[in-house]
Amino acid sequence: MNIILFQPQEVEHTLLLNDPRARHILDVLRLRPNGTFDAGLIDGPRGTGTLIAITPESLTFSFSWGNPPPSLCPIHLLIGLPRPQTARDILREMTTLGVASLHFIHSDRGERSYRDSSLWKSDGWKRCVIAGAAQAFSTRLPEVTFGTTLPEAIARLPPEITRVALDNYEATSDLAAFDPNGAASAAIAIGSERGWSPNERTVLKNGGFTAVHLGPRVLRTETACIAAATLIKAKLGLF
Repeated sequence: MNIILFQPQEVEHTLLLNDPRARHILDVLRLRPNGTFDAGLIDGPRGTGTLIAITPESLTFSFSWGNPPPSLCPIHLLIGLPRPQTARDILREMTTLGVASLHFIHSDRGERSYRDSSLWKSDGWKRCVIAGAAQAFSTRLPEVTFGTTLPEAIARLPPEITRVALDNYEATSDLAAFDPNGAASAAIAIGSERGWSPNERTVLKNGGFTAVHLGPRVLRTETACIAAATLIKAKLGLF
């Protein structure tokens, strides 16, 4: 953790010792009373936390808040629902990169059993994005949706946005050569592990997406997300 994040309602209460943040403060940062650490309110300001007291059950803090961190990058990902561990990696790493939203869609060729993962039926997905924000020294969390169809996810996108879809099988243009034509924001569609169906390719084309690839090598979904988002950030001048 490069910053320890708290929900707004948590700062008025003690933090139980079995909370991973408490263990990090005591075992990694090795703080004792009056020690300070970088703290943040989720989707709010960053600041400094001070450890006031340690009891056998909990920690008590005081906080001094500063300014919020920069806004998220105007990049939106539409992702065919992957296996749960892959989804965890994507949630964490894309949050670290600072994308604005992640929409996990039910794709035609996706594995249906992935929908039943406890990742989506609990707050597991949110723990992943919080971990990604803490790594990035940010308090900003992306919008995350799960269970929509491709047309529904496309309908959620801002209207004035450049759109690309990764397609190893049918794309003839390399993403590295893609020209966003001065756009300030972008959407990236990444299919399931088995790729896009013919119907989905039609939906993407009608939705204004340009099919692109990342070269001749077949990448893992999480690797493709990182590579594509990084290239788009560079093209939009967001580094």
